Order: sequence, then structure tokens, then C-alpha cells
Amino acid sequence: MSGQGQRLTVVPTVTMLGVMKARLVGATRGHALLKKKSDALTVQFRQILKNIVTAKEQMGDIMRASSFALTEAKYAAGENIKHVVLESVKSASVRVRARQENVAGVKLPKFEHFTDSASDTKNDLTGLARGGQQIQSCRAAHIKAIEVLVELASLQTSFLTLDEAIKTTNRRVNALENVVKPRLENTISYIKGELDELEREDFFRLKKIQGYKKREIERQLQEAKQFAEEQFAEKISLQKGISLNAAHNLLVLGTEKDEDIIF
Repeated sequence: MSGQGQRLTVVPTVTMLGVMKARLVGATRGHALLKKKSDALTVQFRQILKNIVTAKEQMGDIMRASSFALTEAKYAAGENIKHVVLESVKSASVRVRARQENVAGVKLPKFEHFTDSASDTKNDLTGLARGGQQIQSCRAAHIKAIEVLVELASLQTSFLTLDEAIKTTNRRVNALENVVKPRLENTISYIKGELDELEREDFFRLKKIQGYKKREIERQLQEAKQFAEEQFAEKISLQKGISLNAAHNLLVLGTEKDEDIIF
């Protein structure tokens, strides 16, 4: 799903513009961090893949050697070697323990093998009467095979865990890059456009109000001028005993003479 051409439904205000910008900054930082995490996990993933290939190649040789050692031990000690070994073993000498390794916030399971020294000493005496050397060689070969199997199991488990973590991280990176950030950017553009439009409307409204006030002032001045002329004409008509129209005519003639003198 692409976020191009889509935006969030918000009220275009200055406050919301600040909120959207803060969200965009957070989304950008989150995208950068997740991208770095994805790169780190990918590097570790490739390294584990190389180790798995190497371990599988070693496992083939070691399992072949251990099978051949078992055949030699059966030939030297007889077919009833299994019962002799089972009677001499009381507890496992090779054990496995698990731990976790943190790689870029992802916990990878790790399996480690260790040897129980007490059990190992007891098992050294197995087969001394017949074929003891071949039995010990077979035991050493199989212990080495177990070590490789434990290492391979650890690598395979880490491989699967990393694969799932990389897929999840890449989905989040793609969502931020292709959906979240474009939506926030489109929303910010929309809010800026609406705010600019509101600003133009306010400017036009102020110009209209100023023009109305200017016309109102001019009208008031004109009315005041006419009122003053009427008062002056009444005064002249009373002083000279002429009609009001004649007084207005005298004022008009006097104003024209003054204009001629000025010009």
C-alpha cells in the first residue's frame, strides 16, 4: 500500500502543523534507526549463513569419520560393545547449555557444549580388556560430531530467528518510508496550503475593511463640509438680507475666484 496522494484528516491549524512536524521528525529518526538495525542484522545473517555452510561441510566429514570409527570399534571389540558401553556409563559426559546473545536488540539463542570431568574420567576405563583403544577413538570421534551438531543447531536456530527479525524490521522500514512519512508530508503540505489561504483571506478582508473605513471617513468629511457651508450660507443670508440660494451662489462665486487666483 502506498501513501502517495494520501493525508491524514486533521484541522488545519498552526498547533496541528507543529504536531505533524514533530511526528515527521520522529518518523524520520525511527526510519533511520530501523534502517541501521536492518543493516546490522543483515550483516550478522550473512555471517551466520557462511558459518552454517562451513559447519555442514565439516559435519559430513566428521560424521563419516565417526561412522568409520564405530565400525573399527565393533570389529576390534565385538558386536556386544553396545552393552559394555551402556553398563559403564552412569551419566552423560557431554552436556549442552543455552544462553542468549543480543544483536541490535534481537536475542539470539546460543547453545554451548561442555564436558563433565567426573563422568569423563570413569568412561576412560571402558573396553580395556578388548579393543579399548578403538573404543576411545570412536568415543572421541562421536564427541567431536556432537560438538559440530550443537554448533550447527545453534547456528540454525539463530538463522531462523534472524530471518524473522529481518523480515519484521524491513516491513517496519518500508511502512515508515512508503506510508507514514508520505502521509505526514502530504498532511503538512495541506496544512500549509490552508494556512496560506486563510492568510490571504484575512489580508483581503483587512483591505476591504480599510476601504470601507476610508469611504466612511470621506463621506463624514463631505457631510461635515456641506453642513459647514450651509451654516455659513445661513449666516450670510441673515447678515445681508438675501435668500439662502443667493448666499450659496455667493459662496460658489467666491470659491471660484479663489481658485482662479491660485491658478
